[in-house]
Amino acid sequence: MANLNIDAIKERTFQAIVIGSGMSGSWAAKELCENGVKTLVIERGRDVKHIKDYPTTNMLPYEFEHRGQIPQKVQEENPVVSRCYAFREDAQHFFVKDQEHPYVQEKPFDWIRGYQVGGKSLLWARQVQRISDIDFEGHERDVFSVDWTIRYKDIASWYSHVEKFVGVSGNKDGLSNLPDGEFLPGFPLNVVEQYFADQLKKHYGNDRHMILARCAHITGNLDYYAKQGRAKCQSRNLCQRGCPFGGYFSANSSTIPWAERTGNMTMRTDAVVHSIIYDEEKGKATGVRIVDAHTKEMEEYYADVIFVNAAALNTNLILLNSTSNRFPNGLGNDNGLLGKYVAFHNYRAGVSAQYEGHLEYTTQGGRPTSGYFPRFRNLHKQETDFLRGYAAGFSANRGTYSDQSGVGVELKENLLNPDKYGPWSVGSHMMGETIP
Repeated sequence: MANLNIDAIKERTFQAIVIGSGMSGSWAAKELCENGVKTLVIERGRDVKHIKDYPTTNMLPYEFEHRGQIPQKVQEENPVVSRCYAFREDAQHFFVKDQEHPYVQEKPFDWIRGYQVGGKSLLWARQVQRISDIDFEGHERDVFSVDWTIRYKDIASWYSHVEKFVGVSGNKDGLSNLPDGEFLPGFPLNVVEQYFADQLKKHYGNDRHMILARCAHITGNLDYYAKQGRAKCQSRNLCQRGCPFGGYFSANSSTIPWAERTGNMTMRTDAVVHSIIYDEEKGKATGVRIVDAHTKEMEEYYADVIFVNAAALNTNLILLNSTSNRFPNGLGNDNGLLGKYVAFHNYRAGVSAQYEGHLEYTTQGGRPTSGYFPRFRNLHKQETDFLRGYAAGFSANRGTYSDQSGVGVELKENLLNPDKYGPWSVGSHMMGETIP
């Protein structure tokens, strides 16, 4: 029996364990496996294979029961997840519903969850602006909150490493508050967005800018990305369904298959991590306890290196659940701060309007990004009565509408064949730093 136990332990022992297969977990797995490290990736949700498990990716609007909309009853049952822009009929299967993992909160906090291989990398908005020293050095200017322990120079090369593999579309804008990166050709601003950018420069000079937001979409260097099995973004703007072309970066289309090809990755799905095993004698973490999502049986896996990439809240949950004599309040929680002072970037303010000019132009396709106002407040000194700064997106589009005149067959034909353009719609949304 002792030998059987030893053999079972050997089968469950790896050089590294990565908890979570989403954005950061898949990257950890890729880097480890590329370097010859036998790695176990633990995912609490189901497996989702690139292309094969994107059931709605090529469906047409009329093929959806509700033409893409979420029924009122489903919205009422899911008040939190329904607030996410991508929670629609074509992608709802990638979201954790409110009732599946209930929210218990005294103050509202919309933490969206995706429990599957790839996590929320299937659902993210794909915007990838770099953080600059203007952001890292905020504490030095206003002496509020806690200073970062790193600066831009410490991670600049890693930004480049990631961007080259991911594929990031953007322009070299030469702004100190928004560093340039390793960019593929940028999607152009449309004529109205460019008009607003020109007006901004005319009235504010170099104090404010509107540029193209950098996004994780392939627009060039196609031979390189073909090695990942990915192709150029088709501007379908149906990204939340899962992209059959691999045009945008997701763990499913990129990092997970890349790690699998090395032969060094083992994937364990439907395994909810209960806690980290801490060895009191060795003074280090040595393994992971999981609960099988179907059988509810507990199993243990062991490794010398453990990466916890279970998204912000569940990573805290796992560490708080990892109690021992050394860490009675949770692994690494000597200061008692784990799970507290949770903050998210401010992403609520918005404005919309109509623009009456440039009626000889319209747009084509579904560009996956927008214009972007980089932060311009409190850059080098404290100049407002609020701390830090904010950025904003900006977009313009012109849609069609149907002629509603006529009777009978004529009216039906008019409604089914929209051929008239309305005025330009313009909109902006703000995002800002929330300091814990």
